Amino acid sequence: MKRIAVVGASLAGLSAARALRAQGFDGELAVVGDESRRPYDRPPLSKEFLAGTMTEADLALEDSDDDELRLNWMLGAAATGLDAHTGTVELADGSRISADGIVIATGSRARRWPGSDGLAGVHVIRTIDDAAALRADLQAGARLVVIGAGFIGAEVASTARKLGLDVTVVEAAPTPLAGPLGAQLGAIVAQAHSDNGTTLICGIGVDGLTGDGRVTGVDLADGRHLPADVVVVGIGGVPNIEWLQGSGLELGNGVICGAGGETSVPNVVAVGDCAAWYESATGGAHRVEHWTGALERPAIAVATLLAGGLHQGTPAKPPYFWSDQYGSRIQFAGIARPGDEITIEEGDCAQRSFLATYRRDGRLVAVLGVDQTRLFTRWRRQLCSVPATA
Repeated sequence: MKRIAVVGASLAGLSAARALRAQGFDGELAVVGDESRRPYDRPPLSKEFLAGTMTEADLALEDSDDDELRLNWMLGAAATGLDAHTGTVELADGSRISADGIVIATGSRARRWPGSDGLAGVHVIRTIDDAAALRADLQAGARLVVIGAGFIGAEVASTARKLGLDVTVVEAAPTPLAGPLGAQLGAIVAQAHSDNGTTLICGIGVDGLTGDGRVTGVDLADGRHLPADVVVVGIGGVPNIEWLQGSGLELGNGVICGAGGETSVPNVVAVGDCAAWYESATGGAHRVEHWTGALERPAIAVATLLAGGLHQGTPAKPPYFWSDQYGSRIQFAGIARPGDEITIEEGDCAQRSFLATYRRDGRLVAVLGVDQTRLFTRWRRQLCSVPATA
């Protein structure tokens, strides 16, 4: 290969570019991004950046070593089409890029509340611009309603409480975080909301938003109305794959990939939030929307690409994420399922400082740590050494 295009200029795209050079690719390397900014770190957007303790400059992902990568940055124009067989990427500004290999790293976007685009005071958080707009609305004493008690919603709620806002979190599921953590431990972790003065409403859906020009409240499905000066929508992400329609790639909830990032076309691999890699732990394609996956998995995908689309056998580590909420650090690795056997290995759930393991048929499949960083690291290392099976 003489020319490779990385489509997506966030962490996964930068990690792929670094991996390509580290693995010996010495040809032309272009990085395409829809934002005009160079790659930046997203996890602080809902925490330190939102709180005003971190600047945009602090979010920069590149370091001095990256000056040696010899990248052709093509920023400010989103990819709009791909002819995978000829390696041609079409951009929104009408230009085209031709490459022998393509790394798809177009990520995901925050899911918005239907019909809320013209309503001021309603926010999602995915980009620096999103976080800056929300930060301007987070005034002490204001009433904030967060729709969705996932990790982004919980982090925003935690930050807003520190800033002196009156915060209510609404979650349609009976238990927050039941998906990643399971109902039992999800409920324990979510108790931090009420302990820190945040009102948590579970098991009730949202009917809609009220306001004329600017949001004034949230209507719940049970008839209640929550007055609101600001609303944050944290109801998941949508993979940015529409531009790949008609490309010949298999698409589903993301770009469908094998265990090494390989797609249905040999000269194309996919990484990051838009990529659904085969996970032996689930027996199917699974999107990993976490920082660590965007950092680590591109090296595997690049090796696959340089080998002509053949996975070189290096397995991806089990998914891992962390979240900082109300002064506590939550860490989770693996993929849990309902019915897994949960054991509290150390600590006290009542104090929300504990290490829990998840086992399936006697085999370790996931680990959760709350304020148990050192112990979690040891258990995560053990988890990574366990062969994954569906």
